[in-house]
Amino acid sequence: MANFDQVSLLLLVLVPLAGGMLAMFLPKDRPRDAWQFAILVAAVSLALAVVVFVRYDYGDGGIQFQREFAWIGHPININLSFGLNGIGAPLVLLNGIVLMGAVLISQTIRRRTRDFFVLLLALGAGVYGVFIVRDLFFLFFFYELAVLPMYLLIGVWGSSTDFKDFLRTKEYGAMKLMVMLVAGSVLIWIGILALYVASSRAGLPSFNIDVLSELEAGGYISRGLQIWVFPLFMVGFGVLAGLWPLHTWSPDGHVAAPTGVSMLHAGVLMKLGAFGIIQVGMVLTPDGAEVWMPVLIGLGTVNVVYGAISAMSQNDLKYVIGYSSVSHMGYVLMGIATLHPVGLAGAVLQMFSHGIMTALMFAMVGAIYERAHIRDSLILNGLVKRMGVTTFFFAAAGLASLGLPGMSGFIAEFMVFTGAFRTYWPLAVLGVIGAAITAVYILRLLARSFFGEGDPQWDHLTDASPVEKGVGAVFVGIIIAVGIWPAPLLRVINTGVESTLAVF
Repeated sequence: MANFDQVSLLLLVLVPLAGGMLAMFLPKDRPRDAWQFAILVAAVSLALAVVVFVRYDYGDGGIQFQREFAWIGHPININLSFGLNGIGAPLVLLNGIVLMGAVLISQTIRRRTRDFFVLLLALGAGVYGVFIVRDLFFLFFFYELAVLPMYLLIGVWGSSTDFKDFLRTKEYGAMKLMVMLVAGSVLIWIGILALYVASSRAGLPSFNIDVLSELEAGGYISRGLQIWVFPLFMVGFGVLAGLWPLHTWSPDGHVAAPTGVSMLHAGVLMKLGAFGIIQVGMVLTPDGAEVWMPVLIGLGTVNVVYGAISAMSQNDLKYVIGYSSVSHMGYVLMGIATLHPVGLAGAVLQMFSHGIMTALMFAMVGAIYERAHIRDSLILNGLVKRMGVTTFFFAAAGLASLGLPGMSGFIAEFMVFTGAFRTYWPLAVLGVIGAAITAVYILRLLARSFFGEGDPQWDHLTDASPVEKGVGAVFVGIIIAVGIWPAPLLRVINTGVESTLAVF
């Protein structure tokens, strides 16, 4: 297996990327063939992600599966360097799971199916790349590869929504998402170039994260530089993480996106932003992080409370989940900003937990919309009588979202709150209030739309398909398994947390 370890991370990127390229040659008038081929590619990708996660040695910790491929040598020094730490390992697994679920759920795509899966697989390859690459140049490349397909996936295959007195089109959602994320990318690129210039002045020009980290430890990246570079990373990556007040693109993007894209958007794409703050901002500019973390935890707390209140005021099921995602990403930002081992580990576990439960909720809302052609919680009611299995899966994800003990959301939020109470306890109190508001809107939604008195107009609805039931069962199983026994994930996560906080 030693040879496999050397190429495993490269394969993680190549399989979906090559699969997407091969999919371009499939007959465009045979949508089922494209779907089945995408399933095969996603299944191989998931198998690789599982093997990589299982083979990550948490006893040794650190960066594992390292491999470097020369690209541009001296004097620029850009190399395709791979390596996986304890924070990236569970997120690689998360991407494999959600990508597989998104591909399966996308069986309903019938228009330009081949093109849809080409873009979806390219997006998945980009996400893998961000989690495993050790060179900032290629990290930025994969980051853009993950983000840019969203414009077409939403603009072409998305749906427009009547919102109060005007029509919120899918083109609007796609363009708003793209403008905001590209603006964030500009800030990230400026920060990357600033670190590269600093390394050049030190006589060792490099984009390599490990080299830059050694230069920082040696004092070659000044404190003043770090203080103004870290906010570039915090805001640039924070845009994708739904950082308030730059979050408004996210709910609109969720609502306009097709179901599978919503699953990937909430499940893994938003995690790229939080991962970037940790892997780039904290590791390479720790002095700047210490200065700016009070601001980040303040904004993260606003995320929690504002997102929960906004979700409570929505009627569209997708908007409820979209603002709920903003709120739950606030817990992630709070955990990161504590700079405490328990808080940071809770943030990473929350990324995994939120990715699974939110993807599940979007999958079930997609099933409802596919049959009822409406997502208004004021009109939908009594769905449990016709869609019992769908109701069960949505309720399970909702209960995990509100932090029910025994489910993944509880232990993740508990760890975030523990870290926050030990560092910024007044903000931790507000975070707990946000969790209470989450319980209000989730339980109210379940009571009104799913368990309310049945409406005869929905008697024609059918329950989830076998594929949707399979995806739902696996996701619920993961939510419960992590809630009952989080140790396999936390053992790996803790190794990454220890090495990350060692720079402070």
